[in-house]
Amino acid sequence: MGPRLDIVNPVLWEIGHVGWFHEYWTLRHVHGRAPLIERGDRLWDSSNVPHATRWQLDLPDRAGTFGYLADVLARQEDRLAGSVDEDARYFYELAIRHEDMHVEALTYSRQTLSYAPPGGLGEAGRPEAGALAGSWPGDAAVPGGTWRLGSTAADGFVFDNEKWAHETALAPFRIARAPVTNAEFAAFVEDGGYGTRAFWSDAGWDWRQRCNAERPVYWLPKRDGVWAARRYRDVEELAPHAPVVFVNWFEADAWCRWAGRRLPNEAEWEAAAIGAPTPDTARLAAGRRRWPWGDAPPTAARANLDFAFGGPVDVAACAAGDSAFGCRQMIGNVWEWTASDFLPFAGFAADPYKDYSQPWFGTRKVLRGGGWATSARIARPGYRNFFTPDRADVLAGFRTCALL
Repeated sequence: MGPRLDIVNPVLWEIGHVGWFHEYWTLRHVHGRAPLIERGDRLWDSSNVPHATRWQLDLPDRAGTFGYLADVLARQEDRLAGSVDEDARYFYELAIRHEDMHVEALTYSRQTLSYAPPGGLGEAGRPEAGALAGSWPGDAAVPGGTWRLGSTAADGFVFDNEKWAHETALAPFRIARAPVTNAEFAAFVEDGGYGTRAFWSDAGWDWRQRCNAERPVYWLPKRDGVWAARRYRDVEELAPHAPVVFVNWFEADAWCRWAGRRLPNEAEWEAAAIGAPTPDTARLAAGRRRWPWGDAPPTAARANLDFAFGGPVDVAACAAGDSAFGCRQMIGNVWEWTASDFLPFAGFAADPYKDYSQPWFGTRKVLRGGGWATSARIARPGYRNFFTPDRADVLAGFRTCALL
């Protein structure tokens, strides 16, 4: 049995913050209601409560926190019983997507804290078919042309850093049909990759030395020829053909240098995911798909999202989700690091939640595609996730491109 929720402040704070965010942007911002908890802003406003102090706050206990969430939801449902204009709808959708992000964050927090895995999630389980699907080697050739990077109004709710789609020139490139696997990353580790300075950027080498990193954060030393890793509170043998996960940008970049490869920039990633060739395959087509496979919504056959399998599956799984170029799992399974710095698109203007993007420009790297615990509302092809390059605790892996 895992630790009691009411004595684990990191988890309890996250849950209370989700309720506060809903209340702040819908009940208070849209409907002008007074705060439900007088000290709520001092407890849960992430823009003003320093990260390091959140866990020492005098938070409501488990019953009080969940009671607060129930109160917020009941009041939202009461307001939604009537008509809601488009401006109000935006803030309800913002709050829902913010909750989606924290559901995923709580998943990898459980990993960090060695808790039991989330229970009662996923309909498909972890099938033998997924475990035995194998590898998906090789590169896909993507022609050059003009690509419209970013999102459009037709995509529905989008975040400010995705606005708006704009043309960018792409040279032809070759991108891996699948993310890098555990077996492929293990070869780097076994070849002394963590100890070879030439494979690391200056910042990456500083990180590696500071952390004394010798392998991915949850991997255990190889024993009797077998690699294993901690998964939540258990230890499991690494599935060789599952994507490597819980690696940071520095580690992904070092693997690329060792392998003579590179990370795709986000325009290349997006074109490979939802682009298509012209009939003569000589250049990119002008249009773009809604999803890699087309316009149909995600299913477990197409993408490992929403806890469909409870964890990562082999990179050859979910064949029905292939892009037009034959790239697999560009949505779901693991987030994928790109070479791109997290910067605003031209003409950027912050949305009402001004602290979502603007404070982080220039300090993060962009990830794309979503992981197994990501909501399909978040894992749209145009969604730009972003973390500092040293973050190894998120559901991130990577795929690579051939050198230009």
